[in-house]
Amino acid sequence: MNLKFSILIVLVFWSRTFISAQEKWTLDECVAYALQHNLQLNDLNFTEQASKDTYRQSVRNLLPNVNASSSYAINYGRSTDPFTNDVVTSKFFSNNYSLESTIDLFQGFQKINSIQASKFLYKAMQQETLQQKYLLAFRVMQAFYDIQFYEGLVAISNEQLNVSQTNFNLVEKQIELGLKAGADRYEAQSILLTDKLNVTQSENQLKAAKLKLIQEMNLENVSNIAIQTALITTENESISIEKKSDSVYAKARKFIPLLKAQELRAKAAKKQVLIARGSLYPSLTFFAGTGTGYFETTRDTLGNTLPFREQFRDNTSKYVGINLSVPISNGWSARSRVKQAKIERLRSENNLEIQEQELFQTIQQLVQEQESLAVEKDQSTRKMEAQSLAFTIAQKRYEKGMINAIELFTAKNLFASAQNENLQVRLRSEINQSTLDFYNGLPVFNIN
Repeated sequence: MNLKFSILIVLVFWSRTFISAQEKWTLDECVAYALQHNLQLNDLNFTEQASKDTYRQSVRNLLPNVNASSSYAINYGRSTDPFTNDVVTSKFFSNNYSLESTIDLFQGFQKINSIQASKFLYKAMQQETLQQKYLLAFRVMQAFYDIQFYEGLVAISNEQLNVSQTNFNLVEKQIELGLKAGADRYEAQSILLTDKLNVTQSENQLKAAKLKLIQEMNLENVSNIAIQTALITTENESISIEKKSDSVYAKARKFIPLLKAQELRAKAAKKQVLIARGSLYPSLTFFAGTGTGYFETTRDTLGNTLPFREQFRDNTSKYVGINLSVPISNGWSARSRVKQAKIERLRSENNLEIQEQELFQTIQQLVQEQESLAVEKDQSTRKMEAQSLAFTIAQKRYEKGMINAIELFTAKNLFASAQNENLQVRLRSEINQSTLDFYNGLPVFNIN
């Protein structure tokens, strides 16, 4: 009974594994899975949580500081009686308690500026996390389209292999009928083996592309993946995008997380300058406290030590005060911190300009490349159609013995090369179009 149950469990597990292996992933599903299981994103989330707590702590720093303390001391040898202030040599112990609270009334607005700076940094960290999500999504998309490309390449290679196999079989029959010499078999066989090698190489490249996608998605215990291949209809100009660089840049400038993060860091750097300047101003602190104690040497007229409760009540003292601190000279360190903060502000603003420039240049390249790919796609399609016709004619001429195997092999390779080029151009155009859609603010990825 146990053996049958174990076999049933194994069969169920195997069937689930087989179904999972046969499941076809869409691009959206691949991106969603990668975002959920990426370990680097988890690390960024931890950093974001720490930044959030830093911001919250900067707000809590406005609250008063309250501290309580207690001490227990035993005096030996020559010491001062805390009750009579007489010098004594006997051993005695004392017990003190205190409660003190301080609150900053003015510190050059350092705490207010610190709250604003930490808030900007927290929001910047959120944007940087979102930026990494987009980068991961683009890597997954690239790996996804690579699989489509190599699947198309495998299909082209198999198509060429089938042609070579058919021609090899034809040569075999013609040799049997005495229409061709035996040496012709070696030419046809060489072409057939070459095409078999091309199929093997294409399949290996496809496996490598699938492994790349599996790794980007962080799929565990999986060695193969199947994707849905709604292969490239690059005539999707129905999504009317203004492909002028300025227009796309104006839209991208408003939402690209990397730019928003750098803007927030520049704002935080300005607040850091104000924080550094705040240390040049006087600071005003209010404090209040109370204290009491128990002393073994506190005695009544009969020489008996007063009880703890009575001493705790009678020895209580309270105090309030204001502390004013005026910075006069500290080795010029405060002014040096102000200068360094200004430099960091300038660096942050310069980094923002760099990011803006790089974004504009990237969009320029995408727009120019899309226009170029549109021309290449049209030309490669016509070239592929022409090579297909040339190969069809060459195949018929070969069957009639008008050309040799080498000439047919050349025509076949030219056709395969044209197919490969057309597939590559169509995929590049699809990726480029999706990237432009993203910068134009269209929902390419479902990322919240």
